[in-house]
Amino acid sequence: MTDRAHWNRVYADKADDSLSWFEAAPGLSAALIEDHVRACAAVDVRAGASRLVDHLLDKGFAPVTAVDSSAEGLAVTRARLGPRAAAVDWVVGDVTAWTPPRRSRLWHDRAVLRFLTDPGARAAYARGRDAATAPGAVAIIATFAEDGPETCSGLPVRRYAPAELAAEIEAHLPGVCTPVESRRHLHVTPAGSAQRFQFPVLRKVG
Repeated sequence: MTDRAHWNRVYADKADDSLSWFEAAPGLSAALIEDHVRACAAVDVRAGASRLVDHLLDKGFAPVTAVDSSAEGLAVTRARLGPRAAAVDWVVGDVTAWTPPRRSRLWHDRAVLRFLTDPGARAAYARGRDAATAPGAVAIIATFAEDGPETCSGLPVRRYAPAELAAEIEAHLPGVCTPVESRRHLHVTPAGSAQRFQFPVLRKVG
C-alpha cells in the first residue's frame, strides 16, 4: 500500500477525533510557536485534520501552507474551516518530493519525520525543509521520544533522544540549523494510551 493510500484509508475508517494523534487544541505546538516566532508565512507538514492550521489563521499567520499525502485528511480541515479554507494553500503530496513555491519562516512537523525509517527519505525530507524555509526560520519537529511507541497507525517509526535527533539533522544539512530548545511531551490518545514525544525547536542559520 502506498503512503497516500494508507493515510486515506486511516481517515476514511475513523472520525478524526478518534485518531491516536488527535488534539482538541494544538497545545505545545502553539506554545512553542508563540515563544519563538511572530506571525509569518508558515508550513504545516502532514497537516491532516490537525487544528494547528486553524490556530495559525487565528494568530494572523499568512500565507499558510498545509501539506499532506492524504486528501481525505486535508478535506476534514477544509470542511471545518469553511470559508476560511480559501486562505490556505492546500498541497496533497509527499513532503519528501515537494517543491515549495516560497520560503516560509515557520516549519511545523508533528507527524512526518518519525515515520521516515529509510535514511534516503530522511535526507530528502531535510532538503525539502531547507528549500521551504528562509534564513532565520524556526522549525518545530516533533518525534516520538526514545521511550515512545515503536509503531503508529500500524507502521514502524523511528524514535529519537534529543541528541540523536540533533545529530540526524546535522548529518543531512551540516551547519544549517542551530538548536534552540527541546521539550518533552506526554500525549494521551483518545483511547487513553500515553505517548511520549519530544519537541525540538531549531532556527535556520542566517
